[in-house]
Amino acid sequence: MPALKYSRQRESIKRFLMSRYDHPTADTIYLHVREEFPNISLGTVYRNLSLLTELGEIIKITTDGPDRFDGNVKPHSHFLCRKCHSLLDVHLDNESFIDQQAQKNFPGTIDGHSILYYGICSDCSK
Repeated sequence: MPALKYSRQRESIKRFLMSRYDHPTADTIYLHVREEFPNISLGTVYRNLSLLTELGEIIKITTDGPDRFDGNVKPHSHFLCRKCHSLLDVHLDNESFIDQQAQKNFPGTIDGHSILYYGICSDCSK
């Protein structure tokens, strides 16, 4: 693969995601990046999100609504509130045991996982 040309727009998208913990949608990212780059198109944002995901620089989380994006690529799980639809990080002490358990029961090679928990968040439970 040839070297990727530097893109200020792509860097702005990545910087925005690294500063957020609410896992924004492409539309939210677009509205933010448009403040810095007024002529950017939604299509350009989608293409850059796809590229950053493919490069492993961000994570795309597919839910029952629009895809959400995460700048934190370290292994961790997510929780989706069924009431307010907030998407939150779930940090376990050691998630590698999940891969190890799955590997015992799978003939191929497992090198990661994606877990999305569902329920009601603490704010909505009040």
